[in-house]
Amino acid sequence: MGLVLARIDQRLIHGIVVTQWAGATKAKRLMVVDDEVSKDEVQKAAMRMSKPAGTGMSIIDVETAITNFNNGKYDSHNVFMIVREPETLIRLVEGGVKIPKVNIGIIFDGEGKETVKKMVSVDQKERADLKKLEAMGVPVTFHFVPGDQEESLATYIK
Repeated sequence: MGLVLARIDQRLIHGIVVTQWAGATKAKRLMVVDDEVSKDEVQKAAMRMSKPAGTGMSIIDVETAITNFNNGKYDSHNVFMIVREPETLIRLVEGGVKIPKVNIGIIFDGEGKETVKKMVSVDQKERADLKKLEAMGVPVTFHFVPGDQEESLATYIK
């Protein structure tokens, strides 16, 4: 199967991901792709403790993800990928990783950001990156939990 869904969620591995999204995607591997977190042993250990039984977990940097996907390492897995920033997904696609769909979960509010939907605030770069992903042929939707209705990017970001 390979990659079944990528989610932008700045909390990375947390309750909703583990209890709802892992099951909804039939994930056999949860994958966090983040250059900083992949080097932080404390954060990695905390995330691994929440891994559902029978599910693999990878916490890797972008270059390792590109190499592993392009070498077919995850071809026999159902991978659910979580990233913090849209830019990470652009780098993956540019590196040859086939992303079937992007789900926007949580992007925190902050200086220079506009709240476009509950739990999602974007700055100009994030807005442009999300549009670029769609222009690259990757469907981008807002979908907080599996039971919610999926909404297109254009619903909130024009």
